[in-house]
Amino acid sequence: MISQIDYQVTNMWNGFVATIPVIVIAIIVLLLTGIVAGSAVKITDKITGKAELRPSLRNLTETLVKLGIWLLGFTIAAIVIFPDLTPGSLFAGLGIGAVAIGFAFQDIFENFLAGVLIMLREKMRIGDVIECEGISGEVEHITLRETHIRAASGELTVVPNSILFKNPVEILTDVDQRCHTVVVGVSYDTDLDKAAEVIRKAVETVDAVDVAKGIDVFASEFNTSSIDFLVRWWAGSSPRDGHESRDKIVRAIKQALDNAGIEIPFPYVTHTFKQQVPLGDRSGAEA
Repeated sequence: MISQIDYQVTNMWNGFVATIPVIVIAIIVLLLTGIVAGSAVKITDKITGKAELRPSLRNLTETLVKLGIWLLGFTIAAIVIFPDLTPGSLFAGLGIGAVAIGFAFQDIFENFLAGVLIMLREKMRIGDVIECEGISGEVEHITLRETHIRAASGELTVVPNSILFKNPVEILTDVDQRCHTVVVGVSYDTDLDKAAEVIRKAVETVDAVDVAKGIDVFASEFNTSSIDFLVRWWAGSSPRDGHESRDKIVRAIKQALDNAGIEIPFPYVTHTFKQQVPLGDRSGAEA
């Protein structure tokens, strides 16, 4: 019994020793694959840099090049270790395994495919400010699985790509300028034509406003204590540009209306009573 065990152990050891050169060759193949993949990424980066591709598209190209080289390297290493393995049988096995893996990792592959499609499309570039499903901020990084969005308050949100691909995404900075609005109320006894002209001239004095694209001043609503004007203008598309231009415009309109003697009313509240309210001197009545 002992001799049989010794025989089996000896055979296993001899088999392992015999496969050491093959394993060493496979390891060398993988090391060379890593070197080639690194060099290929650098070359690809130079080529895509000269082509002036978008950062997301450059990242996708480099990732696919690296993935293709590593897939080839693993295939060669597997054939070295298992000589009976052919590329045809290997890919057939991968095809069967891919079905099972696909069901097990459906979400991962969904995000991967969404990442590829997001990188390929022209819209939503790195640096854009977006809003999607209650998430808003600047796009900092796009990978094959997730997108990093930095909020204006500093928080970083890691969003799966499938969410950005399957849901509407509002890109606030798709163009350099966009339309901003503010509501201005004036009292009911105001000459509306005069008020509209005063507001328009006040907006025109603000440097951040693109006067060439037009300024709209619409009397829009009969409010509780005022008639409201909807004021629209064009300025920078980033949220900060919008806040800065709105700040300047509100200040300019307030100053202009004050100079013109036009009232910006406080909300008025009227109370009615079923019975007459005594207005006499309460202290005298008590005496």
